[in-house]
Amino acid sequence: MIELQPGKYRRSIIRVWLFTALGLGLFILYVVAVSFNFLWLFGGMPDLVTLENPKSELASELMSEDGKSLGKYFFENRTPVEFEQVSKNVTDALVATEDARFLNHSGIDPRSMLRVAKGVLLGNASSGGGSTLTQQVAKNLFETRSEKFEGLLGKIPFVRTVIAKTKEWILSVTLERKYTKREIMMMYLNTVSFGNNTFGIKVASKTYFDKEPSDLEVSEAALLVGMLQNPTLYNPLRFPVNATNRRNTVLAQMAKYDYLPDEEFESLKEKPLALRFTVDGHNTGPAPYFRESMRGYMRAWVKQYNDDNGTDYDLYTSGLRIYTTIDSRLQQYQEEAMNEHMKTQQKLFDAHWKGRNPWADENGKEIPGFIEKAVRSLAYFKVLKAEVGEDEAWKVMQRPYKMKVFSYDGEKEVTMSPMDSIRYYKRFLHAGMISMDPRSGEIKAWVGGVNFKYFKYDHVKQGTRQPGSTFKPFVYVAALDKNFLTPCDKIVDAPVPENEYNPQNSNGKYTNQSLTLRQALGQSVNSVSAAIIQMEKPETVVEYAHKLGITSKLDPYPSLALGVSSVSVFEMVNAYCAFANGGYRSEAMTILRIEDRNGNVLQEFHQKQNQELQASIAYDMLYLMRGAVEDRGGTAGRLHSYGVTSGNEIAAKTGTTNNHSDSWFMGMTQNLVSGIWVGGEDMQIHFRTIELGQGGRAAMPAWGLYMKKVYDDQTLIQYRRGPFIKPENFVLDCGNVASDSTDTYIPPSTSDDEGTSF
Repeated sequence: MIELQPGKYRRSIIRVWLFTALGLGLFILYVVAVSFNFLWLFGGMPDLVTLENPKSELASELMSEDGKSLGKYFFENRTPVEFEQVSKNVTDALVATEDARFLNHSGIDPRSMLRVAKGVLLGNASSGGGSTLTQQVAKNLFETRSEKFEGLLGKIPFVRTVIAKTKEWILSVTLERKYTKREIMMMYLNTVSFGNNTFGIKVASKTYFDKEPSDLEVSEAALLVGMLQNPTLYNPLRFPVNATNRRNTVLAQMAKYDYLPDEEFESLKEKPLALRFTVDGHNTGPAPYFRESMRGYMRAWVKQYNDDNGTDYDLYTSGLRIYTTIDSRLQQYQEEAMNEHMKTQQKLFDAHWKGRNPWADENGKEIPGFIEKAVRSLAYFKVLKAEVGEDEAWKVMQRPYKMKVFSYDGEKEVTMSPMDSIRYYKRFLHAGMISMDPRSGEIKAWVGGVNFKYFKYDHVKQGTRQPGSTFKPFVYVAALDKNFLTPCDKIVDAPVPENEYNPQNSNGKYTNQSLTLRQALGQSVNSVSAAIIQMEKPETVVEYAHKLGITSKLDPYPSLALGVSSVSVFEMVNAYCAFANGGYRSEAMTILRIEDRNGNVLQEFHQKQNQELQASIAYDMLYLMRGAVEDRGGTAGRLHSYGVTSGNEIAAKTGTTNNHSDSWFMGMTQNLVSGIWVGGEDMQIHFRTIELGQGGRAAMPAWGLYMKKVYDDQTLIQYRRGPFIKPENFVLDCGNVASDSTDTYIPPSTSDDEGTSF
């Protein structure tokens, strides 16, 4: 029997303790050295201020006036939520799968670390990870492995990993001291990637299931949590089998840790994924043309705000909340009305041309070289021509490719050459429509085109076209305000020999009858407008149009009376608002306030108004323009068929330009002013006849459909039917003039209901 010598045994114990103490001391020194970046060997770490104010890239979000999201500006699509806004199913799945002892440890889980170490020694790759949720937050949110925190030793691959892991341990302990478990969990859920440019649980639940995170069911929560291990491998769109298996693994973990009864687990693992995938991109969602217009405005605003305040806000990463004037319900109804109307118009347009190309001259003959000219103007063709020469460039343009194209029945996959695609798209009619509250100038709905994905050009504000007879009210209001005329005056529908400008009416005839101003404007009689503008001088009309809100250059010629100078729909609606607002011009408003990510108000916006007309003159104009709807032969008489006129006062004006290239409609109620333009991409693209190309046919129906939807929505009480507000002590007694009763309807004449061709 071998006897242990007491001295040797004690020395062995002492050596073990010495080595242990030395190792522990060295480890402590190492941790301290890492913490303080000794000799710049280990790289820095986030400071206390950064830890107390963690930031990640957040999308800036546009909000409607009624609290709905209109869309976002982002590099990473991320919107944070609070713990209370997340389903318990999500947090249970997360803890069960990623960090079962999350509620018990202080940032580091020794048992998990020992399990991983054992797995490494035994070569067991399935032993799992050792990082706690808190460590993952430290890694993801504070970028511990980024170059900015890399020291001299960080150049060595294995050493770099060890140092980064040490920093995560240190930060995890610090985070656990400063934040609650709920806060740490939400730091994690708000920052992680779920694939498809989707970051954070709020965006993920919306993207994959079209739900709020509070509404996620157990199987849905399990799928999303399961994706976190590898968003690409477990992407349910690309790899549904992988995603299903991973979801079931998460469900099994939930059952293992008693978050889910065994019988429910057996049931749920058989369920299909049941995705409702919706991409939250720049081309989708409500009000895309408005959002794009606001993008330019907000980028300029952010730059100016940063310059003035020394801040570093970024539209795409700072999580700004932009509260707009848009009403999501009005926006939805306007988009629906536009789509319904334009789908019908396109069918009529295609049938009207009977397979012929719609780019034609005034005689209806196809314009030779039209498409070739369009191709030559393309930037793509110019670059191609410079690279390979003109002959080869034309060959490329005629070479067929597989592509997706727009149609009103959904995207179509076709094989077309670039030349064919240009021909295809040139056949489409386009449109722009906008609504404003005349009392405040707030824009309530904005539809800049028929499809933002395929047609980016905004026909509300970018595009300017000849307004035709919708410009006539500026001729009339100048004459009334300058006392050249009164609402009771009459003018003969006939050419005036001494006048230099005597345009024909749309039917090419003069009635030689004495017409009231209401009759002349309501029936859009060209000869009367021409007589008035030469009575008061074109320069006067330009002055009034500009002070009411038209900003485009206007040519001071008599032909201005028929709208020959191009303007935008935005300008026209803004200017018309003065008529419905007692003569006050309201500066158009799109934003109510802007907040930072924490809800601090950066700027509030307030309406700006100037009185440009007497209230009585503004009301006179409403009275005159009501004739288009209420009186016999009025160009907007067909509005009665849309069910929007009963118990309501509507002032309206239709417009059509030469060769039926542009169709306009302006509609005013007591609380909403809207305008719409319809036409081809080029003025050479148009209806063959005025019968279908006039504003009362090609544009007005969209307004009728839109307002019907508005009036049918009982929640929109602020836009209810009713009369215009009459100024105090206002009296208009013209004797035997057309009735202004909204209860009596006289059908329009069966001939042309649009008299605005020139």
